[in-house]
Amino acid sequence: MITVLPLLAIALSALVVLSDVYARRVPNKWLVVTLSVAILASLLQWAIGDKAAAWPSLPGFATGLVVMLPFYAIRWMGAGDVKFLATLGFLLGVRALLPIWIIGCLMTGVHAVCVLLFRLPRIAYAPGVSTMRHHLHASPLWQRSLHARQGRVGLPHAAYLGIAAIVTVLTPELLHWEST
Repeated sequence: MITVLPLLAIALSALVVLSDVYARRVPNKWLVVTLSVAILASLLQWAIGDKAAAWPSLPGFATGLVVMLPFYAIRWMGAGDVKFLATLGFLLGVRALLPIWIIGCLMTGVHAVCVLLFRLPRIAYAPGVSTMRHHLHASPLWQRSLHARQGRVGLPHAAYLGIAAIVTVLTPELLHWEST
């Protein structure tokens, strides 16, 4: 039976990628609406006879929430990142969380290294880099993005988790772990 939950995960992830890159926000409304639709879809699937589909995603939600809360507590990630990963856990199940987390963290790590490199004086004040930075900071899109962020800083980790979720859904072989 085809399930709507992976499609919801892709749609939510695409929205979160755009929102987190632009405004460093993961809107709670999107998470609540997605979870509500997912719960209704699970109940409908259960009502039409798939008894195994009653609540298969609750362990994914709980795992995503519990595993990420320490990172929020030590302020390594925002609450939106935690809630988003928990929602992805509900939509995709426990098995999807590890590949999503690994891919998302690797991409966030590459972003962090690039940010640090571009802060080095030798690179930051190189003629091409400083000109590019000047044009970027003067662009209207950059200014609107800064205004939308309302002072929020940090890396768009939820965006990278969203990209990782899309990759995981579209390449299901990531979830098939075989021991050798």
